Amino acid sequence: MSSAINSVIAPSPAGSLAAGTAALSPAGGQAASSPAPFADLITDAVGEVDQLDEQAAAAVRGLMDGSGVDVHQATIAAEKASMAFELALAVRNKAVQAYQAVMGMQF
Repeated sequence: MSSAINSVIAPSPAGSLAAGTAALSPAGGQAASSPAPFADLITDAVGEVDQLDEQAAAAVRGLMDGSGVDVHQATIAAEKASMAFELALAVRNKAVQAYQAVMGMQF
């Protein structure tokens, strides 16, 4: 699951874009496979952010206990968790902003 967060944080040039979209078949223009529901994508992303936070906490505990965790490893784990949280927060803010824009429309 962390590969999805890693691909968002450090995207590959062309391959990661196709991972979240359904491939179109040349005959008929119908989707070859159905895309994952949006709620599942959000749930998975939040779970990965939580997992990174738990890994960072474990690395810091290991550093404080002296159980062989390097300072660099603990710092990198903490920064990964921080960046993942900031990304999730930015996505949430954009979703709320889009919702408010739609609710402000007059039909």
